[in-house]
Amino acid sequence: MAANGKPDLYKILGVGKNASDEEIKKAYRRLARQYHPDKNPGDGHAETRFKEVSAAHDVLSDADKRRDYDRGTGPFATAGGAGFDPSAFGGGGFSDILSNLFGGAGGGGTGPGARRPGGAGAGRPRAQRGRDLETEVSLSFEEALEGAQVPLAVPASTPCETCHGSGARPGTRPVVCPVCHGRGVETEGQGLFSMSHPCSRCGGAGTIIEDPCPTCGGTGARRTIKRLRVNVPAGVREGSRIRIAGKGEPGVNGGEPGDLFVVTRVTDSPVFKHVGDHVEVEVPLTVPEALRGATVEVPTLHGRKRLRVAPGTRHGTVQRLRGEGAPRLGGKGNGDIHYRFTIELPKQLSKEQEKAVEQLAKVLDGNPRERLFAGGNGARGGRTEATA
Repeated sequence: MAANGKPDLYKILGVGKNASDEEIKKAYRRLARQYHPDKNPGDGHAETRFKEVSAAHDVLSDADKRRDYDRGTGPFATAGGAGFDPSAFGGGGFSDILSNLFGGAGGGGTGPGARRPGGAGAGRPRAQRGRDLETEVSLSFEEALEGAQVPLAVPASTPCETCHGSGARPGTRPVVCPVCHGRGVETEGQGLFSMSHPCSRCGGAGTIIEDPCPTCGGTGARRTIKRLRVNVPAGVREGSRIRIAGKGEPGVNGGEPGDLFVVTRVTDSPVFKHVGDHVEVEVPLTVPEALRGATVEVPTLHGRKRLRVAPGTRHGTVQRLRGEGAPRLGGKGNGDIHYRFTIELPKQLSKEQEKAVEQLAKVLDGNPRERLFAGGNGARGGRTEATA
């Protein structure tokens, strides 16, 4: 305990009072690994330390709880300046205090606001967010480029029409769980701290269904096919993930619905290939075009253009048209089109072509490989013959 009667949570984690969030996180991870029950089976001291460390981290890793703890306000308020007063929480132990702080229930939580059977809010079901859904949609390269509206058929759940989502037979209703008394959690108290977990009886719902609905079997929902049309934005690619808020599974007990995630599958284009934010096109050149230069016609995403090929263009040279590529998601302009020149060589030469190549070889003097040996070790060695 600290001098003012509060448990010294900083000392429990082995950090100073000015420790950063990252230092608190690192200290917690180190101690949690050291005292984890799985590494110390049957060791009561290690289990107690693990729970102390976990609860200390719960307070110090939360900015509001840490501020209240440092100031001695909120749940950590002092009583008339006499120091930390456990009785202010309706219980005499620090495990009861943490049970109230962390939403603990069952097993002796007696602080203000704890639900009791038959008390205020005892039968209130816990609202739960609906489950997220995911589906795939197939698009052509052009649809992905321009955007499209596509129909979807998504397997989903809808509230049961018989019980209107309650899960109970008409004329009945769910009752408060007798184990957790509607809280949805159970608390185990050991040592100074207590740990909460979902109720073993109701699974965290806070209520149980004694007489299930005959239509949905107590689930409160039925499986159906949800049909809708989705606007796919321009610029999506293979594997893009689009979030559609509120179109997932409906919430339970008034909870908000989940989201629908649409993953795009885009058919490859025979001409264009995505490379980062840009698209690339391979443009074949003949040997004369590469040697003496040329003006060639190339495809764009919306038509054709003419490019000037410089004399002496090498295989793999890239030219680009700025801002004429595919749209970037989020309306951030367009990427570029990269034109990669490749020099096409015939696999077999006719007699006429062989003569032309021989004549060209005589005209083009010099051996470009000589520079490989200039000043290098190979210049001093002897010649050997090798075959590939």
